[in-house]
Formats: sequence, structure tokens, C-alpha cells
Amino acid sequence: MLFGVAVVAAGVAMVRTRRISKRLDRLRESYWDLRYEFGQLQARVTRLEADRAEPEKPASPRSGGADTFVPLSSLKR
Repeated sequence: MLFGVAVVAAGVAMVRTRRISKRLDRLRESYWDLRYEFGQLQARVTRLEADRAEPEKPASPRSGGADTFVPLSSLKR
């Protein structure tokens, strides 16, 4: 009879251990997901704060033509 009780107790302990293990895995995964999202949000906030700190530069007027290549030898003359 004592052996039967020990087997049942061991079975219950195994079932509880598996449940706890699965829950721990889910919590671990949630932790790393939240950490990743926190890092992404922190980077976005840093970028937004940097954009807000810099004064906006007015767009420089450009001529309608495209940029062209100018060799340095022509500038030395």
C-alpha cells in the first residue's frame, strides 16, 4: 500500500513539474519578447528626441538640373 501511495505521489509530482516547466518556458519567452520590444521603443524614442533637439533646416533651393560630375582637374585651373 505504501508503494502505491508513493507511485501516485510521484505521478502527481511529475505532472506538476511538467506544467511548471511549460509555464516557465512561456514566461521566459514573454520576457525576451518584452525586452526586445523595449529596446525597439527605446531606440525610437531616442531617435525622436534627437530629431526634436535638432532645429529644422530649411530646404536649400536647387536648380532644376541634376547634379553632374566635375573633375578635380578642372577646378585647379
